[in-house]
Amino acid sequence: MTAVDGLPPAAAEPGAEQREFAEELRALCRGLDAPEVDGVAARCGLGPDALADFLAAVRIPPWEFVEALLDTRVAARADVPAPECARARLRRSRMAALRVARPIGRAVCQLEGQLHAAEREMQEADEEAEQAERALSRDRRALAGSPPAHPGHSDDPEQPDDPGRAALAERVALLAERSDRAREQSARAAARHALLRRQLALVERQQGTTAAPPGPTGGSPTDGDGHSDGDGDGDGPPPKILLVDDRRENLVVLEALLGPHGHQLVSATSGPDALRALMEPDGYAAILLDVQMPGMDGYETAAHIRSRARTRDIPIVFVTAIGSGPDHAMRAYAAGGADFIPKPVDPWAVRAKVASFVELHRARPTDS
Repeated sequence: MTAVDGLPPAAAEPGAEQREFAEELRALCRGLDAPEVDGVAARCGLGPDALADFLAAVRIPPWEFVEALLDTRVAARADVPAPECARARLRRSRMAALRVARPIGRAVCQLEGQLHAAEREMQEADEEAEQAERALSRDRRALAGSPPAHPGHSDDPEQPDDPGRAALAERVALLAERSDRAREQSARAAARHALLRRQLALVERQQGTTAAPPGPTGGSPTDGDGHSDGDGDGDGPPPKILLVDDRRENLVVLEALLGPHGHQLVSATSGPDALRALMEPDGYAAILLDVQMPGMDGYETAAHIRSRARTRDIPIVFVTAIGSGPDHAMRAYAAGGADFIPKPVDPWAVRAKVASFVELHRARPTDS
């Protein structure tokens, strides 16, 4: 296949969905000058090699790049009818390409789903806070302009305010509480969003490589330059990861996925075993905790971990087979989880999640 309009030729090997999506990207690029396309890639932290791979259907670009490319085309040429429809079509086309891509595509879909859920939670929490703050401002003005029922005795605890004013003061307190809760929820969602973006970057940089995901017979995935991603690199002892699952075969899978990457793995088959393993909590970067276990389940185990001063800050990643929808995710986060992984586990997603927590662990300042 030959190059068209100076663009690299599309690869012949990918499936139809990948070729169709690459062609849509190429159509966007044909309406822009080369420096404009290069500028979009640079702003998204992508080099010319990555851009060539995207246009040749060798790799599937992150959504950030696709959206920025469309926005640049609309701003520069204004020749895209119904930009929002085009945006929705590109998103559908990209997801279709990811679903048939090499196994790494499944991890990207999974992480992007969690990323979009965090974005929605941030938006909804911010809207909730703004509504509460508008009502709070209104009621505070009303309260300031409402004199007490007994002038001259407003500071006297024996002289209660007018019932209407007391109700207004109570509503002000409740609105302030509601606003604070919403802002805290937005901050937590923003932290998860940042973490998921890092995980997505760790997965996406391994597209186009030939290495298999780690496993019983697999090697260590490499980055685009053919180097190991180095999860276990760094000074000091290897980070500890606590794996908790009542089924030994599930632990074997996780051990095979994470073992080749320099982590010190500690396994437990019950909640009480996990708590015993955490009697010496130093050095743990994360806990991968199964939800459905007999006796003490994952949520109860997490509550015990959170109740201990020395373990409450260790990130808990719930591993669950009961669903990955918003309700299950919210329950996991409400139980103190920093993240969650749906079963059956995806090798690329598991490794990216653990690697992101290892990075945070290594970056955490240590007491001297």
